[in-house]
Amino acid sequence: MSWFSWLSTLWPSSVPSLLLVGLVGRQLGLRVGLQVVQTVTCSQWGTPSDQGLFQDGDIVIGGLFNIYNKPPAINHDFTQLPHYKSCTGLEDLPLQYVYAMVFALEEINHSTMLLPGVKLGYHIYDSCAFPLWAVQAALSLVGGNSSSCAQSIPLIIGGDSSITAQILSRILGPLSVPLMSYTASCPCLSDRSQFPNFFRTIPSDIYQARAIAQLIIHFNWTWIGAVLENSDYGLTAIKIFQEETQEAGVCLAFVETLNRENIVSEVRRAALTIQASTARVILVFTWYTDVRELFLQLDKINVTDRQFLASEAWSTSGDLLQNPVTSKVANGVLGVAIRSSSIPGFEHFLRNLNPSHCPSDKFLREFWQKVFGSSLPLCNGTESLKGAQHPFTETSELRVTYNVYLAVYAAAHALHNLLSCPNRDSPPGNNLICSLPKHIKPIELMQHLGNLNFTTPQGEGFYFQGADIPAKYDLVNWQKTPEGSLKLVLVGHVDGFDIHLNESAIQWSSGSNQVPVSVCSESCPPGTRMATMKGEPVCCFDCITCSAGEISNKTGSPHCERCPSEFWSNANRTACIPRQLDFLSFNETLGITLTTAAVSGAMVTTAVFVVFLYYRQTPMVRANNSELSFLLLLSLKLCFLCSLVFIGRPSVWSCRFQQAAFGISFVLCVSCLQVKTIVVLAAFRSARPGAEGLMKWFGPGQQRGSVCLFTCIQVIICIIWLSLSPPVPQPDLDIPGLKVTLKCAMASVVGFSLVLGYIGLLACTSLLLAFLARKLPDNFNEAKLITFSMLIFCAVWVAFVPAYVSSPGKYAVAVEIFAILASSYGLLFCIFAPKCFIILLRPEKNTKKNLMAR
Repeated sequence: MSWFSWLSTLWPSSVPSLLLVGLVGRQLGLRVGLQVVQTVTCSQWGTPSDQGLFQDGDIVIGGLFNIYNKPPAINHDFTQLPHYKSCTGLEDLPLQYVYAMVFALEEINHSTMLLPGVKLGYHIYDSCAFPLWAVQAALSLVGGNSSSCAQSIPLIIGGDSSITAQILSRILGPLSVPLMSYTASCPCLSDRSQFPNFFRTIPSDIYQARAIAQLIIHFNWTWIGAVLENSDYGLTAIKIFQEETQEAGVCLAFVETLNRENIVSEVRRAALTIQASTARVILVFTWYTDVRELFLQLDKINVTDRQFLASEAWSTSGDLLQNPVTSKVANGVLGVAIRSSSIPGFEHFLRNLNPSHCPSDKFLREFWQKVFGSSLPLCNGTESLKGAQHPFTETSELRVTYNVYLAVYAAAHALHNLLSCPNRDSPPGNNLICSLPKHIKPIELMQHLGNLNFTTPQGEGFYFQGADIPAKYDLVNWQKTPEGSLKLVLVGHVDGFDIHLNESAIQWSSGSNQVPVSVCSESCPPGTRMATMKGEPVCCFDCITCSAGEISNKTGSPHCERCPSEFWSNANRTACIPRQLDFLSFNETLGITLTTAAVSGAMVTTAVFVVFLYYRQTPMVRANNSELSFLLLLSLKLCFLCSLVFIGRPSVWSCRFQQAAFGISFVLCVSCLQVKTIVVLAAFRSARPGAEGLMKWFGPGQQRGSVCLFTCIQVIICIIWLSLSPPVPQPDLDIPGLKVTLKCAMASVVGFSLVLGYIGLLACTSLLLAFLARKLPDNFNEAKLITFSMLIFCAVWVAFVPAYVSSPGKYAVAVEIFAILASSYGLLFCIFAPKCFIILLRPEKNTKKNLMAR
């Protein structure tokens, strides 16, 4: 028989057979040859009536469970019908799920509030952990047991895996038969456009991936290794995990995917990767059997210091907890688990099960033989589960079992709402049953499931959000007992997006309460910033000390922040502190040196003035107008003294006075030199025939007037400048450093330039005139002295400009003072040193005859 014919026999004649084959073929990935069939007969195929658990009722609910884990060998020639063969390997927990369904149905049948007068039955089949048998069982359920293939099962509880659930949902979709799974957690099943008839009592894997991501962010783990199943379960989880942790700076050190076909070699590779990696926290999204193999490989290479994060697929595995290898490799596992709950009366129900009471229950008979080691005819009648310690009777923390229990109650409440009379005055749960159970349409039941909202016997609110229920998980921790074995400890829970965690109750892989560290690079301390390593993930970085003027005041700062202009970074680059005002003071070495030089210059000038005053009647003093010499000495003294105004804390008045004093003093000085030079030239020109009257234009009055005129021009410039835009004391915040120079800032560069420019103009004019008069026939030609002094003066001030501009802070002030002192000393010594030498040491040359000698 072909696949097409086989599937057609399982399907009602009203459903197009081509559609059925296409659905199964697409999900199972089979290449099915389609053929046109003229006539389809409806007959039951291969339904193993002795391979299930059955109870008749007014309404029968279907159940699919992986009671056995070892399917028989099948014929892979899919053109031939694969007849059903018995499976082997009875599982304890799935058998508990079966009886949770039976127990819930019995509770409902005894209830006077829920479906009163309606008896619920069940048809439960084993899907043998194989999608093909799940398909066959589901089609047998919806096809009914009569020759007419009438639909007698309005809802199926089953679909143990996401793959099986997808296949069953697509096949049952055209009939609108609801499928309610208790373990299928793939996020893809939330898509109502593809799976409109699917419901589940387990949260989508999106929520557990988010919960684990929140845990990792909470404990500041940024360097994570991941081992995952190469399926939708693992790949979807890691994708969601990365999306949730990307902004938090969490990096994956490695991602190892496991293919179950070569599980031994796959886990060996993953174990070596874990050993080589610096990641101390390992996230594992796979089935517990894969984890068991992984732990065996890690034990072989002695890797025992990793902190594992477990998904719900293995976080509560009793097989792993009881394995001695696990206690060596995986102590302190922190995991997300399906939320646990208790079912009152369920343990008593399980312990009172006995195959003698249910002779038709093949599953219980086989379980009895497995537990007590004898077949039923050989039992002595004293065997009982009442005192047995067995996983089947362990009901303290029911997880998947509770999901099955919830699924039954969800189905019962949907049926109750569907069958109840529309009496608005009656409170919920008290409506009378009016519709006939035989007339139930699966599509109507599906609609009521979507609008479901009730309170469970445990007092919890229950409703569907599309296909899903609100996410609730337990957070569990594997802790060592004094005997060395591992136990499961509840340390928190997840409610939607909220995590409630008792950190003090957690025992980590080290055996202590100290949270392990898993980072690629240690967090940068305050005062440094993170700098990503080239070619490495963002979690791997170097720590670079913040530059001067920048700080980072917290651990792990990605960048340094610049301090405000009035502040500067401290030595550790962790805080901005107020900048210290700095200026050229009288107390520091540089200030003392310049002050000494200025005072010394003023004293020497005073001494020269006294000598000239004492010898004022001698020819040397009287030559070239002694009055100008005295005025020149006075201006030089002012030049020396004005430099002292530049030292000390700048103030509003000192900033104004220092520039005015500097400008006027030097103009007065240079004016005197210029007039002296003009007098020399005029005197020698007047000695020529026809120029006798020249000197009358350069008499003492004209000389004094010229000096006054030249000086008044500078005074006017200074008055206008200081009136319109005077210098003001201002900290120089542009210069980096903790100390900021308080200086007289030039509000108007034009005014300062005019002052310097006028001095430079007079100095250049004096230099030119003195240069022209340097070779006049006189034994003591003062023009030579003025020439040398003007050369020094100009050289000093030409060098001053670039030096002043390039000098930082208070050193710019020191440069200006140095230029004042250097030019003043140059004028003093070049002009008056030779004269004093003759006056004091060569008095015989201080005669008119000697001065006039050619």
